[in-house]
Amino acid sequence: MDNHDAEDPEEILSSSLETLYDYKPITWVAAKTPFTYKPNGAAFQITLDVPDTKPGNWSLHASDIWMSSIHLADHLHKLQLEDHICSLPPNSQLRVLELGAAAGLPGILIARSYPDIAVTLSDYPDERLLRTLTNNVHRNVVTSNCRVVGHSWGSQNSSLLGTPEGFDIVIAADTLWNPALHHSFIDTLRLSLRQSPSSRIHIVAGLHTGRYAIQSFLRLLTVNGFQIESLTEREAQGQKQRDWQVVREHEDERERRGWVIWIKVKWLRDFQIS
Repeated sequence: MDNHDAEDPEEILSSSLETLYDYKPITWVAAKTPFTYKPNGAAFQITLDVPDTKPGNWSLHASDIWMSSIHLADHLHKLQLEDHICSLPPNSQLRVLELGAAAGLPGILIARSYPDIAVTLSDYPDERLLRTLTNNVHRNVVTSNCRVVGHSWGSQNSSLLGTPEGFDIVIAADTLWNPALHHSFIDTLRLSLRQSPSSRIHIVAGLHTGRYAIQSFLRLLTVNGFQIESLTEREAQGQKQRDWQVVREHEDERERRGWVIWIKVKWLRDFQIS
């Protein structure tokens, strides 16, 4: 699959580094640069502008297409959306939330592929970021079933929900790199995930910032009312899978860059938000 119609010099350099030195890129495309994604077997493509942010919000790292976002888009079947739709009560609509959406690749792809699913794209309330994300929704003709909401993790933002029931599925790509944000991120997961045995969270994260940040997040999940249903390391641009390990002997940064972790989460049985 070729997701790049025209590579800019930065992408050409990245490709050259990968060929010559086995250097695995973790991001594609820089801010204000268009990005085109062609799903396998689809008759359409997704075209996105990559957001820029105000200078004070550069630490959000929203101005890239991250490899974990592409991996999530490449493997939408793992969300089992058809099964979720079939399990809904009559006249109900499946509701999907993408947190830390940035350019919105996975969420917009879901909205385009499944017109009957209601998708919400959310990221930090930076006006430049949200404007680009909203333009991407319009550009890909999914305004009828996809909306954009600004939300600062941990805040009690009722506009994130739209309705008090919450979302059936929450997805997030590369949102675990900063341990200082883990508590507020989990607060938002608790706020937004529908209280149902069938509700699920899917988090895909790169290993480029190390394994201990991810492990600290996993611990917090289990003490905040969630249960880890599955946890695998997946080759970012391949088919290999392996079990999660906090420590891998002789692993260096080059190898870590070639892998992502996929976390599937559900509510603990009988857990209620206090």
